[in-house]
Amino acid sequence: MKIAIANRKRALAVTNPKKDALDLAAHVPFQVAVVSNLLSLDRDPVIRSLTELNTRELRVLLNVGSYGPITAAEVSYQSRLDPYSVTRAVNALLKLGLVQPTEVTGKSKPVVLTADGENIYHEVTAHVRKREQRLTAHMTEDEKALLETLLIKLELTAEEILANEVTEMEAQGQVVTRDHKEMLRWHKRSRYG
Repeated sequence: MKIAIANRKRALAVTNPKKDALDLAAHVPFQVAVVSNLLSLDRDPVIRSLTELNTRELRVLLNVGSYGPITAAEVSYQSRLDPYSVTRAVNALLKLGLVQPTEVTGKSKPVVLTADGENIYHEVTAHVRKREQRLTAHMTEDEKALLETLLIKLELTAEEILANEVTEMEAQGQVVTRDHKEMLRWHKRSRYG
């Protein structure tokens, strides 16, 4: 592992002679994005062999399997996917017969997995559990707990930064999108429950 770390740092050594060049190896958002790219569900050949669902559909299916019955708005908040994409994914899963609606409460339509959806959920979650074990095998239990805490802090801080930027843009009369406004709703929900 030490050799691999040294090789990776060498590969990402800043070569731009300008003093203001961004050191991406030490830039946390870049590092998180790289890990996220590597762990993307659509890059995993085993998952691709289990289902033809696209990444968003699969992420929504996993949320429904873990938290259902659940609405698209709740999936959006939990996964931080934009509401429009979540709604499209839910509709695709409905058409494929992998989720089904439960009772309708007001405007929200909670969904649960069907038997076919449950089968995919169990196959995929069994695989991602094994992958997580391999991924964290080099970590102590304390390091795993620290990583979990740090990731939650990063998520909530990123949410706060984006919400503050949206608020500032609105105050300056700039146009903000529905996705931007969703950041504000997420931030309020995280902060005030």
